[in-house]
Amino acid sequence: MGKQVWRVVVAGGAAAVFTAVAAVPAGAAEGGVSFSRVQVNGGKPIVIGVSKEVAAPASFRMATTHKWKWPAVFLYRGGAGDRLWHAIETSECIKVSSGVCDFNETMYFDPSVWDMRNSEAGAWKVGAEVYFKGGGGDVDDKGLTVHVKRSSRLTVNASPEPVSKGRTITVTGKVTRANWETRKYASYGGRLVSLQFKPAGTASYTTVKKVYANGSGSLKTTVKASKTGTWRWVYYGNTTTGPSTSSGDKVVVK
Repeated sequence: MGKQVWRVVVAGGAAAVFTAVAAVPAGAAEGGVSFSRVQVNGGKPIVIGVSKEVAAPASFRMATTHKWKWPAVFLYRGGAGDRLWHAIETSECIKVSSGVCDFNETMYFDPSVWDMRNSEAGAWKVGAEVYFKGGGGDVDDKGLTVHVKRSSRLTVNASPEPVSKGRTITVTGKVTRANWETRKYASYGGRLVSLQFKPAGTASYTTVKKVYANGSGSLKTTVKASKTGTWRWVYYGNTTTGPSTSSGDKVVVK
């Protein structure tokens, strides 16, 4: 059935800890509850590093005639019991009409506290649930997908500095990715990374070439020195890894 998830729900300042409703998410209005207007992180991936807590906003509307407690949206794979471990904080009911409430929610992911597995990176389904006062509850699949990604990092160094016009500049760097299990960044080899340049006095970067990192994540290429400006690396990420941009390294061309 997968990992049983404990979650903390805070509503109106009162905290409660509970486990998930065990049923597999079903269609809308199952059990006398309808969830709609569900959003998680504005439709963007949730990118998580190795130490800092990440807060992902969510919101939803719930309509029911039941007396309820602890409504929430959550991320799952397979059955509803296989959930991504996180804490949540929900608002009180923002009344829309009789029996209809809007809720704001925040999902908190903290890799320094919870044991996250690297295999948890990727696509997750979005479900919504509520408990009923007196027992029971409802769980619905909302037909949405959220990607949870491991953060990546890039470094850059361009040399020599300064350099004579027409001479060769060597640009190096390294791409690494968060390892949630060791809580450290590790080499991320084989990535295709863009080398970009911004001439002095301008505001935007232009891609000069694309370079594959070697097996240890190291990057190295050469370019001809034509004008003073700043060099950087950009990695656009993939389905399990977030994008990253290095800092800029300015080279003066004489």
